[in-house]
Amino acid sequence: MHTFLRFFAFAGIAAVCTSTAYAQADSVLTLDQCIAVALSDNPTIRIADMEITRVDYTRKETLGQLLPSISFGANYNRMLAKQVAYMNMDDFGDFGAMGGTGGENNDETAASRAASSENKKSDNGIKMGLDNSYSLGFSASLPLIAPQLWQSLSLTDSQILRSVEQARSSKLELVNQVKAAYYALMLAEDSKQVIQESYDMAAFTYETYSKQYQAGAASDYDVLRTSVAMKNIEPELMQADVAIKRARLQLQVLMGLDSSFPVTTSQRLSDYEQNMYAQALSLSHDYSGNSELHLNAIETDILDRTVKLQKAAYYPTLALTANYNWTSSSNGSPFKNFRWNPYSMVGITLSVPLFEGGQRYNRVRQATIQANELRLQRENIERNVSMQVNLAIDNIGVNVKQIASCSESVSQAERAHQIMKDSFEIGAATYLDLRDSELSLTRARLTYYQAIYNYLIALSELELLQGTYPLGK
Repeated sequence: MHTFLRFFAFAGIAAVCTSTAYAQADSVLTLDQCIAVALSDNPTIRIADMEITRVDYTRKETLGQLLPSISFGANYNRMLAKQVAYMNMDDFGDFGAMGGTGGENNDETAASRAASSENKKSDNGIKMGLDNSYSLGFSASLPLIAPQLWQSLSLTDSQILRSVEQARSSKLELVNQVKAAYYALMLAEDSKQVIQESYDMAAFTYETYSKQYQAGAASDYDVLRTSVAMKNIEPELMQADVAIKRARLQLQVLMGLDSSFPVTTSQRLSDYEQNMYAQALSLSHDYSGNSELHLNAIETDILDRTVKLQKAAYYPTLALTANYNWTSSSNGSPFKNFRWNPYSMVGITLSVPLFEGGQRYNRVRQATIQANELRLQRENIERNVSMQVNLAIDNIGVNVKQIASCSESVSQAERAHQIMKDSFEIGAATYLDLRDSELSLTRARLTYYQAIYNYLIALSELELLQGTYPLGK
């Protein structure tokens, strides 16, 4: 029931959501309603839309790199073994002996130096540092000149366009699949109706011969023959039911509905014949809206921007940095005797890339080659799409002629069958003549519906190639 309500909410056909609609065994839906539901509930389309949102967040992430980056940090160190410093007082000359330069003191100075040298050998040095050291504060940086970052923003814009085009391509594919499933369901329903009419005619003939046999006007062979003919059609009816179920399940899957939700087409294949000729005359060879060509152009643009991004690695970068910190040092317990002293700094950092072993150069060459490959692929894609469009239009023209021929054949078969039926009722025709006219009418109708189905499929394929279906926003 929840799926039922959600379906009509997305499709915008609230008029169907009435008590009468709930009571119906099947929900009669138009092709446009089925497409609208599929574009709203199909998981593939929802994933494509989510991918657009994801890439948009990627762009915002890149944009955030242009803003200041601020962080807070804290650090604590416990001194286990302090550093020891030694001082060589001999480097200070006579000042190291704490005496003058008079001749009378030369012997005393030499003795003092000897004593100082002896003392240095036994000296343990001076221990430096305190037991505990703390540091905490804020640091900030702001890029001022960042060529690669600027090119990254341009690159993410193209990536968003690629995701949008991929979503459009997925929607066009889904529309084509929904149309094919809807047409297949119509073909199965119309085919079953034709077979059902043939079965009803066989049953009518069987009942007629049965009554004549009871009245003594027909033989037992006539009854058996008509009974066998009627039973031979029953497997075809069952196959038609299976075909309807299969096509309906396919349509339900594409629409994102539960298999228990009943769906029935609102049209018949013959309804499309009246607009067929006008559509065939208005066909265009323009394929500028082809999604594959659009994706190729976007991918080429992305690689061109990637080349610029790699070249930007040669340019220097400049960033503004700032720090504001507090430090403290103490002996003994780490939880007391704090002596906090703030200090701050502001600076500019310049980075000039000089040599990276040719990595930048090779990355630029790789991106350039990939862009050239895509340009060559575009030529092949254009040729293939042009050929497919021309073949599709030619195929549509053949289908239109076939439909016209089949339509005339059906009219003639219906008149012939009616004449034979009237003749059979007055005894002027045999059962074999009636049966032959009935089979001819059945084949003509089935061929007629198959020709319309082929025409609609070819038209849908052409629409997919040209990318002309109005998806809206």
